[in-house]
Amino acid sequence: MKHLLKMLDLSTEEIIEILDLADQLKYELKHGIPHPHLKGKSLGMIFQKASTRTRVSFETGMYQLGGHPLFLSANDLQIGRGEPVQDTARVLSRYLDGIMIRTFEQKEVEDLAEYGSIPIINGLTDFCHPCQILADLMTIREFKSSFDGLKMCFIGDGNNMANSLIVGCLKVGMSVSIACPNDYQPDQEVLDFAAQYGDKFQMTDKPLEAAKDADVVITDVWASMGQEGEAEKRKKAFHGYQINDEVMAQAHDDAMVLHCLPAHREEEITTKVFEAHANEIFEEAENRLHAQKAVMVKLMA
Repeated sequence: MKHLLKMLDLSTEEIIEILDLADQLKYELKHGIPHPHLKGKSLGMIFQKASTRTRVSFETGMYQLGGHPLFLSANDLQIGRGEPVQDTARVLSRYLDGIMIRTFEQKEVEDLAEYGSIPIINGLTDFCHPCQILADLMTIREFKSSFDGLKMCFIGDGNNMANSLIVGCLKVGMSVSIACPNDYQPDQEVLDFAAQYGDKFQMTDKPLEAAKDADVVITDVWASMGQEGEAEKRKKAFHGYQINDEVMAQAHDDAMVLHCLPAHREEEITTKVFEAHANEIFEEAENRLHAQKAVMVKLMA
């Protein structure tokens, strides 16, 4: 494992190794056990997209590991003024021990990995969100003890979250059902990957059908960053794709609910369902810290 670019690149064994290490790091943090695995190391954090959770969790995690995080906005880099990504990658590789990038285009992440000589971590692109899905898997295993026999249901936009959840959940042995409007389906590359899992993967445009017998129900905002101009159009398209009592009645009684946040209550999820599952959702948010620390240790230690 040289980089974390997308969930499609990770083997089942690599995912489990990351989750096991994340559990260990979480335990050590809770018990005051220092773990300075990245002492003397520097992580450059490139943000073409703003973020609360990604920046705070990576910065805090890097400090807890004994390293130094360096925040780089688009305004701080020559990329924003026309320098080719391949040149930026080669220059930053001379200064840093790793790069985390949160941006729009997946190609930008792939180019950094191709031309640089240090580990690249995908903090989010329009195609995928691997750090979030590792945190989700960590949370599911925490609450359910195992992935065996579990069904994950995602309802909403077939976006980067859906793409990564499909791949991650199938790779660890879960069944997956996705409910999206026909015009907002996951990426074809992901659907082609999922097809090899046969009846362990289900695509539908009917949320109640997707939620039947689910152990984990997940959603995301209807309009992601950069899609603000489509917000009203998307609200109409996703009407009926809300996680509410009717949807949860189809799932198992002890089903979890996860949301990567920020949540738009009374749009993709009701306040009632959100608050009933707030413990799971905010544990998921915390687990971004631990999962990302595990990724950084695997790649940079």
